[in-house]
Amino acid sequence: MFSKGKRSSPPLDIHQPRPRRAPFIRAGLVVLALGSFAAAGALAVVMPSSPEPLIYQARTALPLPAEMTVLQTRDSQAYVSETRIRRGDTLAALLQRMNINEEGLLQFLTHDKQARSIYKLYPGRTLQAALDANGNLLWLRYKHTPYSEEAGGGVARWLEVRPDGGKGFTAQEQTDQAHAQVRVAQAEINSSLFGASDQAGIPDSITLQMADILGSKIDFLKDLRKGDSFRVVYESYGHEGQEVGAGRLLAVEFINQGKVHEAAWFQPDSGSGGYYDFDGKSLKGAFLRTALKFTRISSTFGGRRHPVHGGWRDHKGVDYAAPSGTPIHATADGVVEFIGRQNGYGNTIILKHHGEFTTLYAHQSRFAAGLRKGDRVEQGQLIGYVGSTGWATGPHLHYEFRIAQKAVDPLSVDLPVARVLDAPQRKQFTAVLASYQNNFALLQPAAEGVQVASR
Repeated sequence: MFSKGKRSSPPLDIHQPRPRRAPFIRAGLVVLALGSFAAAGALAVVMPSSPEPLIYQARTALPLPAEMTVLQTRDSQAYVSETRIRRGDTLAALLQRMNINEEGLLQFLTHDKQARSIYKLYPGRTLQAALDANGNLLWLRYKHTPYSEEAGGGVARWLEVRPDGGKGFTAQEQTDQAHAQVRVAQAEINSSLFGASDQAGIPDSITLQMADILGSKIDFLKDLRKGDSFRVVYESYGHEGQEVGAGRLLAVEFINQGKVHEAAWFQPDSGSGGYYDFDGKSLKGAFLRTALKFTRISSTFGGRRHPVHGGWRDHKGVDYAAPSGTPIHATADGVVEFIGRQNGYGNTIILKHHGEFTTLYAHQSRFAAGLRKGDRVEQGQLIGYVGSTGWATGPHLHYEFRIAQKAVDPLSVDLPVARVLDAPQRKQFTAVLASYQNNFALLQPAAEGVQVASR
């Protein structure tokens, strides 16, 4: 249930150990699936006679007591079993566990180059086998990549091994499109962000996207309080009746200490997509304040005594102390104007942005793989790693923000902000937002009397 008013309880630890998922989920901790592929169970609403809160109970099929799970198959003559790979498992142990005794199969799997993906067994991935009525192997599948993102959408990849008519075996990599659906969920924070997400069945990747999108509004390390709550609409992918991965976060409403923060994904007919608040204002400002996720300022903009040469000199940027190897991200969309070594700056990247704006990132240990002069980069894209090359006494990022080649203080200057949607785009956005809000309407209503954060 969504909270009312501000909370005075202490901050929560985002990394606090996650509780084990309960067999049923109380109001506010529920996931609804809106799509086509089959789910493992059904959602039941229990109406108590007393004025207690509604209980939402997730009912799922109990697993078989054996190590294997028998699956349905299109081939009525086949018996399909599945086992999940555990840490320390070997191919021999897995085949024995599945009662597969095909002569020469183990030797084929460990030596044939076409079966190389089965050389490495990933704990948590699955192995499937189909046997005929006489116990003969029809096929063996190792689902090494149950889900991956590609330009055309989510896909599932697996290795399929089949008998070759008494001549041995054949192995071939297979790919199939994962089916997309939309899920909606809500949760209330009692111990930690990930603990609430786990109880509501929200994938970690969606939780991380939410924290990244609202990171400029909420400090997820210090600002969370018990009773904070959120609702999300997100993409999910399934293959052969099983959920195999999560896609993009589509919409979120997060109530933090009584304030509502909103975001919705929108891609107009012409232009790239991005996240907007529910008033249609972009959450992706033209520039981020910092190029590092977690850091501290070790030297500010202005005059200082130079740590290497001594004497007072103008410091034309801001230094962010961070361990060597810390990822550096572009603070705005731009083009690589310079990448290489530059005197006292050491390994340096200069990005050219719209108008007269440029940014400089110095003292890097190394650059992002494949990055070249003239490449286009997006805001938040990895461009390099913190180091201590050039005139540096320790690992840190020297960051400069320049207007018409003149360095200004990035901590105090009024940074350009992204434009709001124009009239035709606004009309499209309103229609998209309405569909997200219809999904939210399937959940418990948000708390009344909460304050919408300033936009």
